[in-house]
Amino acid sequence: MNYAAPAWLPGGHLQTIWPALYARRLEGAPLQYRRERWDTPDADFIDVDWLPGPPRRRLLVLFHGLEGSSSSHYAQAFAGYARAHDWGFAVAHFRGCSGELNHGPRAYHSGDFEEIGWILARFRQQHQGAVLAVGISLGGNALLRWAEEFGEQAARLVDAVASVCAPIDLATSGAAIGRGFNRRVYTRRFLATMKPKAMQKLAQHPGLFSADALRDAHDLYAFDNVFTAPLHGFKDTHDYWLRASAKPLLHQIRIPALVLNTGNDPFVPAGSLPLPTDVGRWVTLWQPAHGGHVGFAQGRPPGNLQAMPDAVAGWLAAQIYTI
Repeated sequence: MNYAAPAWLPGGHLQTIWPALYARRLEGAPLQYRRERWDTPDADFIDVDWLPGPPRRRLLVLFHGLEGSSSSHYAQAFAGYARAHDWGFAVAHFRGCSGELNHGPRAYHSGDFEEIGWILARFRQQHQGAVLAVGISLGGNALLRWAEEFGEQAARLVDAVASVCAPIDLATSGAAIGRGFNRRVYTRRFLATMKPKAMQKLAQHPGLFSADALRDAHDLYAFDNVFTAPLHGFKDTHDYWLRASAKPLLHQIRIPALVLNTGNDPFVPAGSLPLPTDVGRWVTLWQPAHGGHVGFAQGRPPGNLQAMPDAVAGWLAAQIYTI
C-alpha cells in the first residue's frame, strides 16, 4: 500500500484520532444496516449488521476492533467501498459490542479464533460466492489466529483474509498503550466502556470476578488480569497475551492473508512488526510509514477514509483469481 499522510495531518496520534472523529467516512447516503441475531451454540447470541440488498457474488465480512461496531469509522468506510462496488457486506459484532449485553459470562478477546471460525462457517452456509474477511485491530489478530489454527481447512470457509493495524504481539502493544499519552488518552477511552460492561456482566453472573479489583484496574493489563483472561480460559494476562498473539504462528497460515501495519501506530510499535522471514508464502506484509492506528485519511481537511478500504479490498479481490 503506497500511503502518504497529508501534510496537514502529521504524526501517529493525529493520524489515529482525527480520522476516527472527523474524517468523511463514505460517499453518498447514510448507511442503513439490516440486523440479524444469530443464536450461538452455547445458548448466547451475536448480532450481525448487513448492507441491505440482493445477494452478491462477493461477500466482505468485517470483524471490528476493541469496543468497535458497525458504526466505527473503519466499518463505515469498508461499507462504503462494498456499496460502491456492489459487494455484500456484513459486520459480525463480538459479544456485547452491538449495543446489547450478551447473556453468557464470556465476552470476547484478541485470540477468539473459535468464535471467528463459527461465525465464518455461518457466513459460508449463507453465501455461495466468494467470502472475504477483514479484521481491524483486535479483530485482525483474532482473524489471523483463526487462519493459523485452521491451516489448510480455512480455505473451506474464506477465499482470503486481511488484518489492519492488528496488535499481533500483544505484550508489546499492551505495554505501549499503558504508557504516557497512550495511557492518558486511549487506555482511558477503552476502559470508559469496558469497565461498565464488565460490571453489568458481574450483575448478570454474581461472583464472576472481584468488583473491587476491577475498580482498581487502570490499564488494560490489570483489566485483562481481572476480567478477560480468567473468563476466557487463560491463567492471567501474561498467559493470555502470549497465547493469543498471532505473530509467532504466521508461518502456519495456508490461505492468502494480508497483514497491514503502519510504522507510526501508537498501539503497535514498529519494532514488533513481523519481518518477511517470520511469514510463509501465503502472507503478504504491507508496512507503510504513516497511517496511525486505522487512520489513513487522505485529501483536504477534513479528509476521507477511502484509501485503506480501496487498497485492502482490492488486494482481497485479486486473491480470488490467484489461489
